[in-house]
Amino acid sequence: MMSNIPEGYKQTEVGVIPEEWEVKKLGDISEIIMGQSPAGNSYNQNANGIALINGPTEFTEKYPIKIQWTTLPTKLCKEGDILLCIRGSSTGRMNISNESYCIGRGVAAIRAKVNSDGSFLEFQVQNAVKKILVLTTGSTFPNIDGKSLKNIEIAVPPLPEQQAIASALSDVDALITALEQLINKKRDIKQGAMQQLLTGKKRLPGFSGEWEIKKLGEIADVKTGPFGSSLHERDYVVDGTPIITVEHLGERGVVHENLPMVSDFDKNRLNAYALQADDIVFSRVGSVDRNSLIKEKENGWLFSGRLLRIRLNTKYIFPAYLSYYFHQEPTKQRIRSVAVGQTMASLNTEILKNIEVAFPPTVKEQIAIAHILRDMDTEIEALEQKRDKYRALKQGMMQELLTGKTRLV
Repeated sequence: MMSNIPEGYKQTEVGVIPEEWEVKKLGDISEIIMGQSPAGNSYNQNANGIALINGPTEFTEKYPIKIQWTTLPTKLCKEGDILLCIRGSSTGRMNISNESYCIGRGVAAIRAKVNSDGSFLEFQVQNAVKKILVLTTGSTFPNIDGKSLKNIEIAVPPLPEQQAIASALSDVDALITALEQLINKKRDIKQGAMQQLLTGKKRLPGFSGEWEIKKLGEIADVKTGPFGSSLHERDYVVDGTPIITVEHLGERGVVHENLPMVSDFDKNRLNAYALQADDIVFSRVGSVDRNSLIKEKENGWLFSGRLLRIRLNTKYIFPAYLSYYFHQEPTKQRIRSVAVGQTMASLNTEILKNIEVAFPPTVKEQIAIAHILRDMDTEIEALEQKRDKYRALKQGMMQELLTGKTRLV
């Protein structure tokens, strides 16, 4: 039987890799320090002692942030160590230590040994996260112990190739980081613009006059979605008219993934709950400040019983303006504060109708404000798409470079 293994490669426990590569256990090429929580009475938020990392509370995109400190440190990590969550639903999340920290029992520090490149190890651990998660499958409280972590097998090239691989992947990481920073900057600018434009603190050239304040019920019709008895999961079909639920309410519009659908018969039966372009749909339970503006492509879709639908009188209000108004934090806080329910926050039509909204005296000014904010959203979205392309590129490169399919040396 002819072998499908290319010349210069070999079959190993981790798959086909180059002849000169080795399969090693994570514990052979790195020192693994399992965290240990210090005494509870040593915790403080006054920066006394050394910062404590419990994970994932302190984890960010790359480096941890300081939230609490301990005066009785137990296990310490060093600058450059890989920090890995090893307990609970966040198992597998990673950060990189940018200084020395005390690590609690929910975190392990992984430190490259001599003849192992730290950056290469970081990418290999990222690549091994799926293996780590498999080790926790079936557990009601996922966690991974030190022995299991040390026994994870990875493919290891000679040091010069490790360094070349790490350099290539680090270059892509740098591009992703730069885009993340730019996206965050643009988001901050947009938040500042919303605070100015949606409150009247800053008026656009050519506009004047006193802003109006009205209760939502004075300028809109508010309707609750169908009762549970009107629509069941058994009514869903593979191809039909989509139903929007709480999970589909995004900041910039409806999320078009995993939408339940109903047949034409049920669509006609539930026609009273059909949406129109420029409606706004609100979560009725749970995250009651979540809402989305309905666009033309969602015209005719249905909304679920867990939502409230707002249909505006466009003589007074431009729908996109009000959508932005509802997405500013002060308005969100106001909505959360009037919700009812002890175990789960909820809204009803009367509560929403009594929410006061402020808007410029002319629809023309409202349109101008909405267009400025929409242009900012468009710019942010384009940057996010570019970042996501680089992320996909990085994943592809990791599959090629960390298995030796593509060689750099």
